[in-house]
Amino acid sequence: MTLQAEFTRVIELFQLSFMQRALLGGILTGLMGGLLGSFTILRQLAFFSDALGESALLGISIGLLLGFNPSWALLPFAVLFALGVAYFLEHTHLWTDALLNLVCSSCLALGIILLSFRDEYQGGVTHLLFGDILAVQTADLIFSALLLGVCVVFIGLTLRSQILLTLHAPMAIARGVSVSTQRTAFIVLLSLVLGISIKAIGVLLIGAFVVIPACAARLLSRKFTHYILISAGLGALSAVVGMILSALFDLPSGPSIVTVQLGIFLLTLLIPTARLLAP
Repeated sequence: MTLQAEFTRVIELFQLSFMQRALLGGILTGLMGGLLGSFTILRQLAFFSDALGESALLGISIGLLLGFNPSWALLPFAVLFALGVAYFLEHTHLWTDALLNLVCSSCLALGIILLSFRDEYQGGVTHLLFGDILAVQTADLIFSALLLGVCVVFIGLTLRSQILLTLHAPMAIARGVSVSTQRTAFIVLLSLVLGISIKAIGVLLIGAFVVIPACAARLLSRKFTHYILISAGLGALSAVVGMILSALFDLPSGPSIVTVQLGIFLLTLLIPTARLLAP
């Protein structure tokens, strides 16, 4: 089959409603992941994404045992996970990576134990582990759009506090910023974004999905506001390109998107100005 014929096939494929939903879902989750990821890596919360992703297996298992849709069971679980992590960080004063490892390992162990009672759902869980963006429904798009709006409003209204908290927490406290409230609100919002994105990207890849665009944007920007916008833009761009490559070569969508993100990051290393722009 010629290259022109392949592109014609892909164009025809994207005229189908489920592919249009998948593409729009990828753009929305890419924007949200890049937007919040820009703060996540600077606050050294990169492992939080992986921890929630792996811990999500417990939420999936609980949802299955209770007869709920596992995709929607992830959202309340993600919020409870975020509140639990925020509580432990405030009251135990343990190192963040140690605490996340503790919580992640415990949730993963419990999730595997509970999942052993539902062997007949192994195929469905495979989709959640590796992502199935083609399964995105209209309800998912509506929630993602509303959540993106909440993210934009939250960051817009608290931008100065978020930047100060990210770059210099003691100064934020000195200027009267409610560090505990702002940090908890951000973690909860990040958890919701991760929870809704798991359906498209998968439990095993959700950490990279949030972290890689932000790392690439960090090499391409000096001003913080530019860094946020570039990170969100790269998240959306990689989702679009990943979906096209997935359709063109019949590849799994979630891994394709993350691979494109990796390619973009590697390209930024080859751009001479990238090293000059990074402080």
